[in-house]
Amino acid sequence: MTDSNIAEFKAIAPAAKFDMSPTNFTEMMQMADRFADSNMVPKDFIGKPGNVLVAIQWGMEIGLKPLQAMQNIAVINGRPCLWGDAVIALARSSAACEYIIETQTATEATCKVKRRGEAEQVRTFSMTDAKLAGLSGKQGPWTQYPKRMMQMRARAFAIRDVFPDVLKGLAFAEEVMDLPRDMGLVQQVAPASNNGLLEQAEAAASMGVATYQAFWAKASKEDRKSLAGEHERLKATASSADKARTIDQGTGGINTPLATANKTFDEVMAMLCKAETMDALFVAGEWIHSIADEADQGILNAKFDEIRANIENGAA
Repeated sequence: MTDSNIAEFKAIAPAAKFDMSPTNFTEMMQMADRFADSNMVPKDFIGKPGNVLVAIQWGMEIGLKPLQAMQNIAVINGRPCLWGDAVIALARSSAACEYIIETQTATEATCKVKRRGEAEQVRTFSMTDAKLAGLSGKQGPWTQYPKRMMQMRARAFAIRDVFPDVLKGLAFAEEVMDLPRDMGLVQQVAPASNNGLLEQAEAAASMGVATYQAFWAKASKEDRKSLAGEHERLKATASSADKARTIDQGTGGINTPLATANKTFDEVMAMLCKAETMDALFVAGEWIHSIADEADQGILNAKFDEIRANIENGAA
């Protein structure tokens, strides 16, 4: 081959693609640290290498490259979620997908999905459905882009039902954003049949996280069900009690030992990994909120979801 031929070949030969995908945990940690230091990643990941690590791992689980995962996986209310366009891209790239057809009118969105070897599945979402769900007229996208939001809901129902193996348990960001959040200070009145159960729970919460967690761990399934509407408030009360004691210590107040009020990241992770039943898992999971670092909380929440899925699959 002459020099001119070599030059011509180099000009038309495709350049080798540079792949940043990590091949081991050390590389993932290094990548997470670099991404978290960048201001070109979504703001939820800036300064949070733990969240970056979880997003990259989730991306690898479902077939997304690291940068694709960063752009298409969002942590909403502590839960990793996929944006709608990434969901349909993943489904269409699956060998199991025969077709996905979306249609839209002013009042209803339809998504038709066909998996190879199975019958076509059709899911719809209308403005009537949105009204029943309390979404119609809701401030934000449901007011500004109602047709787009209906499309996302119909898409979510169809793809989640037909391609659960592709999504691997990841939720839809558009759906999670619409879930109810803190409803304020309204309190539910405990049933008279509780026989002082709420008062006992209140007393335990006033003593701090450790005491309330011990109370919750010993409670029966029926008691936990009775207190379900109060559980989040009681946990907040317990956390506030610990914080108050911490302030007392710093200002010369009563020296109340707090060593048992919190657990380390490794201790909580060990509790999660040892859980073999759903009850044991939820008891361990209650400690996640006591971890101060949000990135560590994200890792623990992802581990919680993984173990929960394993227990549920084992029970099935």
